Amino acid sequence: MPSASQSPSPSSSPSSLPALPPSSPIAVLPSPVRLRPRTVLVASADRSFRQRLAHTLAGLRWQVREAEGGAQAWSEAETSPVEAVIVDSWLPDLDVAEFLRDFRGSFPQVDLVTAHGAAQPEGPRGPYRQELLYAVRRSQDTDTAAWNAAPALQGPDPASPFARPAAPPLAELPPLPARPQPIRFEAARGETGHVETIRAESGSSDRLPELVGNAPCMLEISRRVRLVAPRMTPVLVEGPTGSGKELVAEALHRLSPRSRKLFVAINCAAIPESLLEAELFGHTRGAFTGAVQGRIGRIESADGGTLFLDEIGEMPLGLQSKLLRFVECGELQRVGDNETVKVDVRILAATHRPLAEHALAGSFRSDLYFRLAVFLIHTPALAEHAEDLPLLVEHFLERMGRETPVKRVDEGAMAKLAAHDWPGNVRELEHVLERAVILAGDEPVLTAAEIDFGRAANLRNV
Repeated sequence: MPSASQSPSPSSSPSSLPALPPSSPIAVLPSPVRLRPRTVLVASADRSFRQRLAHTLAGLRWQVREAEGGAQAWSEAETSPVEAVIVDSWLPDLDVAEFLRDFRGSFPQVDLVTAHGAAQPEGPRGPYRQELLYAVRRSQDTDTAAWNAAPALQGPDPASPFARPAAPPLAELPPLPARPQPIRFEAARGETGHVETIRAESGSSDRLPELVGNAPCMLEISRRVRLVAPRMTPVLVEGPTGSGKELVAEALHRLSPRSRKLFVAINCAAIPESLLEAELFGHTRGAFTGAVQGRIGRIESADGGTLFLDEIGEMPLGLQSKLLRFVECGELQRVGDNETVKVDVRILAATHRPLAEHALAGSFRSDLYFRLAVFLIHTPALAEHAEDLPLLVEHFLERMGRETPVKRVDEGAMAKLAAHDWPGNVRELEHVLERAVILAGDEPVLTAAEIDFGRAANLRNV
């Protein structure tokens, strides 16, 4: 029988093998562990910033969830765990400093990152902090070339047990072109002959991220937005229904000095005439039947920020005179109140009607028109920039594919889309593609069979 110092015989059972000394070169490899995707929560009232950040983080293989304010972010974190939270420097419902302090106390394991130059909160930092900072910086500067000069950021610690290939440093990213480039399409064909990918390689440092398209008319909109955004000048956005007027208004707010304050939008056509005045100007308790308590109006809630009056052409003439007084002096009077309130807002308006013609005809107050239309921006119908159709298709399909595999269109589907005259403009295109994605089920490629225009094919813009 061998002694304890002797090596065991080959016939020894595995349980009788002695333990390996710590210095042994043999290592036991652990079984592979399937990890769930890392999740980051983005808390910001700026929808365009959330979208750009989500796009960048998705490219770094992060799963992104969004919240419009601090309370929603807190609820999201309680509902499902997250590895990191990116918080804008301003939240519409909570003080950022208090939110960060309380959130850190309740979720000490979550990596907290602030955006837009705010100081980073104290506390433990996750192994992927540099990736998050990279995504924030690039998302903030998507519409300029400033990030090309930023110092390179290092990737996550390779010694981390969760390490993976680091994100490319900023210095290695391709520079944004200085002027618009012609659109070039690349099609990869499968064995069936279907076009599996259609990519539009184009871009311009002059184009705003909210406005997809490189047609001259779209670049002109971006130019006008950049020129007028820093000013207090009232802007009237005119264009057919579904052409992106609210996106233009949001871009004006985002690029203005008021971007840290609220962007308040109200659709003048969606609220009954009897309620529109109280909705805009607020009311006191007992001002009318059902007014059990007073409340401030949309105009007052936008104090310090931007007020967007969508479909201003639908506003009743009687209410236009009250709005005109506010535009002239910045003072409003709540319904049922004798006191005036001073409010500081920038007014943006939009309409699908030819408002100048209505002003000449007397159906819209000409004095109000001239005060709202100090600066005009026209959003074109999709038919006016049809060359942007492939770029828009790719944009919408990528946005719809954030939680599922991104689908592509084949040549037949693209030809069917190109032959349509798009009476509902870009909004109709988005809905047609969403319908096609649902009809395609698990198929990765959309064909002409899934492109269904429905009754919209018989509609025309008024």
